[in-house]
Parts: sequence; structure tokens; C-alpha cells
Amino acid sequence: MKKLILTIFFCISLNTFAQTGNQVKDIFLKIKQESNIDRNDKAVYDILDEFYTKSLQAENDEMTPETVQRIEKLASNPDTKNLHILLLFLMYQQHLSRTSMAGKTPDTEFQTEAMKLLENETKDIYGKVPVIIYIYKAEALDGAGKKEDAKAVVDQGLKEYPDSVPLKVYSYLNTKDEVLRNDLIKNHPNHWMVLQFGIK
Repeated sequence: MKKLILTIFFCISLNTFAQTGNQVKDIFLKIKQESNIDRNDKAVYDILDEFYTKSLQAENDEMTPETVQRIEKLASNPDTKNLHILLLFLMYQQHLSRTSMAGKTPDTEFQTEAMKLLENETKDIYGKVPVIIYIYKAEALDGAGKKEDAKAVVDQGLKEYPDSVPLKVYSYLNTKDEVLRNDLIKNHPNHWMVLQFGIK
């Protein structure tokens, strides 16, 4: 497994802009074959939730060094249960970071396929989809020009996570709902997304 992980990260670093939906699915299935799947082990689910809480739900969008260390520790340990989910999530993050740093547009085919895989896998293993998957899936669909599909994902995410500020922001941007706008202004005026989208 350790050799496979290193090989995958090496391939990602060499080929980060050339990933496609089909390639990510093939890579994911290979990692999954080597992964120790355990429906009772929530370590990977919890770290995705922590990532969301610290980077998307928090006002200042800053990942703490402690969270980064926990992610690195889990990702580098071949005995981590459900490691395939974390590795695909990190592959997704790396793709976004690298394309952003290079001034390129992310590959929406890669994004939507990765999110579809993560949604299905987390639902199968944990019985629910982490809120961050709804957010990223909506962004991927929106980036691909699938506005109605993105809106449906936001609506579904809000049913399960009604307190999610990013989902409220996207819902407001879709609907211009005054109740949502008032909630965001009153309860989350300093949230980085509220400020970024100029909601006032």
C-alpha cells in the first residue's frame, strides 16, 4: 500500500493538469483495492469534517497547523482505514491548488467525477455525505456550467446541514432569498464568503 500511495502522489505531481474524469476513477479504484475499508472507523470522516469547519465554515478560512498535521499523519499511514477517501480528497485539493497557482482553470470533468466518487463512497461507508462534499460538488457543477444541478446539490446539502454558511451563501446567490440574506448579514457578517461575495 505504501508503495502504491507514493506512486500515486508521484503521478499526481507530474500530471496534475492532465487528469481527467476517467483517470481519476481508475486511480481511485486502484487505491480502493488496497485500502482497508471499515464502516465503524470514522477517522477519515472526522478529518474531512474538521477540514470543512476550519477552512470553509470558519470566519477567516485558515487551516490550523494541527489540522494539517492530523491530515498528513492519516494520509501517510498505510494502516489508516478508508484511506482511499482521504487520498482522493487530497488529490482534489492538490488539483485546485496547483491550477490556481498556475493561473489555470480547474478541469471540471475531473472535479465532478472526483466529487461523484467521494459522494458515493462516503454515503456507502459512513451512511452520509460530509458537508464539504456537497460544497465542492456544487462548485464543480457550477464551474461546468450545470447551474441547475449545482443548485439541486446546494438544496440537498442544506436539508442535511442547515447551519452551513457556505451552502447558505450559495443558496442565497442562486435565489436572492431575503430571509437567507438577512440571516447571513445578522449572524455571519464577517464570514469570508459573505465578505467575498459582497452580501449586505
